[in-house]
Amino acid sequence: MNTEDTEHAEEAPPETEEAYEPIEPFESGSRVFDPALYLIATPIGNLADITLRALEALKTVDLIACEDTRHSGRLLSHHGIRGRLVSLNEHNEARRIPELLAHIQKGGSVALISDAGMPTVSDPGQRLVQSTVAAGLKVESLPGPSAVLTALAASGLPTVPFYFGGFLPHKKGQREKELLAALQREATSVYFESPYRLVDTLGMVAAARPEHRVVVARELTKKFEEFQRGPAQQVLMHYQTRPPKGEITLVLAPAELPKWITW
Repeated sequence: MNTEDTEHAEEAPPETEEAYEPIEPFESGSRVFDPALYLIATPIGNLADITLRALEALKTVDLIACEDTRHSGRLLSHHGIRGRLVSLNEHNEARRIPELLAHIQKGGSVALISDAGMPTVSDPGQRLVQSTVAAGLKVESLPGPSAVLTALAASGLPTVPFYFGGFLPHKKGQREKELLAALQREATSVYFESPYRLVDTLGMVAAARPEHRVVVARELTKKFEEFQRGPAQQVLMHYQTRPPKGEITLVLAPAELPKWITW
């Protein structure tokens, strides 16, 4: 089953901010999982792309911290899970982190998920992980879907070494500077980009090095998944006539291609 409701956090349309609800005091009798923070990867599009271990953890932990309880609630509902969701985002993390740490310190278990993919990677949660480590508490990572690795593996470009730069800058000058650095890098570069800026971004690459190999991975794992591979000028022309939609992962070849790359 495919779904198209997951979006890169930066490009998702704004929703009404959720009301902040403090975490109720922990009751020792409810503990099932070991006291820890569990990082759980969630689907990047297709809701079936989740591990058995992740599902078991989501069913069992005391609390599930997520970017948006409404969004994550749909994932849990799809898999028949009735987990206790609490929001954790840039607006409330200063208040929420001490509550989550106190919960773990009293013997509780907390799962951290993002809207899509691996939490903390271009998503909220880094400060919670740092605070958990600093408090001497256990952090356990449950691997799973990643748009970065999914795009890189299927790109047809060298996978080692590679550089992940997160979302490309909004401002043209900063974005052009980052792209020029990628074109000179001795590694494959991977970025997230907005469909509304993709043509402009490809234009910058094509203007600098029209034959440089690029890959646009669009709507990964979804019904209309697409890979466009080729010289920057060719891929630019494709999207100039077919405006892109959906989530974009952009992969740029290293400065010098190995001889085994023939496309």
